[in-house]
Amino acid sequence: MRGTDAVAALAELIPVTDGVDERVDWGEVEAAWGTRFPSDYVRFMEVYGSGVISDGISILLPALQADGYPYKAGPGLQDETEIARETWEMCRDDADFDADPESIVAWGVTSGADIYCWVTTDDDPDRWPVLICGRHTNPEMQFHPLGMAEFLHRLLDDAAFRQGKISIALQDEVSFVNWRNR
Repeated sequence: MRGTDAVAALAELIPVTDGVDERVDWGEVEAAWGTRFPSDYVRFMEVYGSGVISDGISILLPALQADGYPYKAGPGLQDETEIARETWEMCRDDADFDADPESIVAWGVTSGADIYCWVTTDDDPDRWPVLICGRHTNPEMQFHPLGMAEFLHRLLDDAAFRQGKISIALQDEVSFVNWRNR
């Protein structure tokens, strides 16, 4: 399941009551990044916005500027993407797959210092797989042929899938808080 259907399925797990539509200017964001973004990420930003899931997984804001956003040096996507690319360069020899560092774009982080990314090699952003740059995951670098929302759904709903994919224990009750409401 990919795209906006995956966000609808995710809404069955994560209450939307604390979500805030970020009203992202996708034309501006896509011009800055030189690419379109996956439809599930676009829809997630409309339904939930940037914020924290279960007090452990932060979904990053794509916008270039937002008053009060916690990343002072620029959007979280840009900051975390740079860190993910550097991490990939340091740890890629232990991975059982290869990726061009320039194709890595971060979309989320955990309070355990994991970075969740896309590998943007496909022309269709809805087919970008998830790359985990893990702090204490096993293995540290993981490739999952899932979209962002489907990955999050499985991570939150499937304890067996969760093993080795996140360096922290998540709260039992799934929640979401937009960054504006923290």
